Amino acid sequence: MTFSSSDTLVDHRVAIIRCEDYQTAPEAVAEGVELLGGLAQFCQPGERLLLKPNLLLGDNPERGVTTHPEIFRSVARIFLSGGARLSFGDSPGFGSPQLAARMAGLHQVAQELNCELADFVAMEEVPYPSGILLKKFQIAKALADVDGVINLPKFKTHALMRITGAVKNLFGCLPGVQKAGFHAQLPDEFRLGEMLVDLAELLSPRLHIMDGVFGMEGNGPRNGDLRHVGLILLSRNPHALDHCVAKIMNLDPGLVPTLIVARDHGLYDPESVDILGEPIENIVIDDYKANRSPESTTGPKRLHLKLLKKWVAPRPVIDILKCTHCGRCVTVCPSKPKAIGFVNGRLNPPEYNYRDCIRCYCCQEMCPDEAIIVETPIIGRLANRLKI
Repeated sequence: MTFSSSDTLVDHRVAIIRCEDYQTAPEAVAEGVELLGGLAQFCQPGERLLLKPNLLLGDNPERGVTTHPEIFRSVARIFLSGGARLSFGDSPGFGSPQLAARMAGLHQVAQELNCELADFVAMEEVPYPSGILLKKFQIAKALADVDGVINLPKFKTHALMRITGAVKNLFGCLPGVQKAGFHAQLPDEFRLGEMLVDLAELLSPRLHIMDGVFGMEGNGPRNGDLRHVGLILLSRNPHALDHCVAKIMNLDPGLVPTLIVARDHGLYDPESVDILGEPIENIVIDDYKANRSPESTTGPKRLHLKLLKKWVAPRPVIDILKCTHCGRCVTVCPSKPKAIGFVNGRLNPPEYNYRDCIRCYCCQEMCPDEAIIVETPIIGRLANRLKI
């Protein structure tokens, strides 16, 4: 694959198609592809394409954490009909790609369609001299061996980045412990946003097709609440698509870090987003549970409050009634020293040292028991309300 910033990003069209259930996904995906110009715009016979689903970790697909198998099947069949040779892959936040694919129901579909699981363990260094923040990446080697990528994100909220969209889904193209490493190196959501935008520009997927039949609201991207949305969204431009996701969630796109970065660097213009299909004003979900606070998700930017970060910044909190003491939060914490650990063996839940917590929310994201939420301490809520 040739890695470079894509000139398709000037295309701000987003196709939004009603899709009330997964049984009608094939027709909805096909309609969206046609609205964007037809399959020939995105693949030619004999090309090797890689499908990149959201495989945050292995989970029952009906929970809404991962790209649903029927969306995967529908997209794969369309591109196979165009003569493409397909593979798929992702690097989950916990566990192996093979196990995650099996548990999410994608392995079985891929076998039926002769779509092999690509190597998302081996890495290859790729330079990116035009990057906003980074000038090179260690990406999954499988990406270097294909002609293009089709991105299959999921419609979800996210504690750190506010939404999990087309841009955030490509984080899984960085294998192994890199993701935790980036959280540790870039503890500010806007710096992390610059890295994510750089990665999206480098990979420049041919097409982004979002599973929005059922979304996740609240404590996403794994432990939120399932919400019927009834949509599939398609675009060549990941920022335009994510803009629409935020609007549908009734969330100001100007609060989403990756959209702020993309806008400020001329990669997308909010005023140029062109909706095809379902008018967006008809599908906004007013009461969608999302973080609409204007305050930073990683802590205060005002100098006098930075010194009080421990007491004012949003932070992960363990529900001791739900915690099973499994220790996954301790394992995935990228902070050095770790910001969470067991104090007296595993008789009690782990405890946080908020002075060391970088507010990456990896613990909240990976908790298998829905036992970690993000809360702003009472002093922080008061400071935000009074704009101190």
